[in-house]
Amino acid sequence: MAQLRGQGSYGIGAPAPFGGDIDQRVEQSPLDTIRQQTSKIEDLLDTLSEPIKPFLPAIGRFLIVVTFIEDALRIITQWNDQLLYLHDYRHIPSGLTHLFLIANVIVMAICSTLVIIRRHSEYAVCGLMGVVVTQALGYGLIFDLNFFLRNLSVMGGLLMVLSDSWVRKTKAFAGLPQLEEKDRKMYFQLAGRVLLIFLFIGFVFSGEWSVLRIIVSLLGLAACVMVVVGFKAKFSATLLVVILSVFNVIVNNFWTLHEHHPHKDFAKYDFFQILSIVGGLLLLVNSGPGQFSIDEKKKVY
Repeated sequence: MAQLRGQGSYGIGAPAPFGGDIDQRVEQSPLDTIRQQTSKIEDLLDTLSEPIKPFLPAIGRFLIVVTFIEDALRIITQWNDQLLYLHDYRHIPSGLTHLFLIANVIVMAICSTLVIIRRHSEYAVCGLMGVVVTQALGYGLIFDLNFFLRNLSVMGGLLMVLSDSWVRKTKAFAGLPQLEEKDRKMYFQLAGRVLLIFLFIGFVFSGEWSVLRIIVSLLGLAACVMVVVGFKAKFSATLLVVILSVFNVIVNNFWTLHEHHPHKDFAKYDFFQILSIVGGLLLLVNSGPGQFSIDEKKKVY
């Protein structure tokens, strides 16, 4: 909200009453100061990102589903190991293990493609969310807190895909209450924003502490809060993209590990999952936080 300060009701350039030189400037609140500084950074980022801005939605959608593409390839290339784990450790009957893996590969391949080409997004997102839930149950990871938080973030990215795809009103069905696309987009953007930050919460409470980790955690948590409430959401989402990307390359550098290194598969899995959350944040940078946000409320006043 643009406001004129220090001019009272006398207009720009009008003298103060009684001909005095009274300083009428109103001291800014910390929130206004932060808003001004981040606005300057946002303007700079907009200028620097101008060449790739038209491609951001496509890049975001691809990154969101890249973990599902990698997972489908992993199942195919490690087919026997996957069957062995599900049968011997999860005690799933042989026929069901084959069916489970085949269904996962097909759903992930088809739904990921639909998300990338932006077709039937509702069905594609539901299919990929179903994969997240069934894999958590099938592999016995439903009670793993780190896995749970990461997958909440992945679901947040999928909700961002869904809200990004709703640009027009849906057809009304007689006798049933309907939400316009704009209304549904509003709610799903909020849910997507909230879920996206859970990955960072998992990062903060896992691993060994160091001075650098504390600094990064504090910066990231501040950015997460800003994303959730929608205060300078584009700036804070960009900050999280930078933090997560640098962290991902430094910590999950699976390409530097030997083929049979015991940590290689975990690092590879983490790497692509973080890419998916980065994709969701890029959609947030592109589309903004939606109407349930401080940013949008400020535009009204």
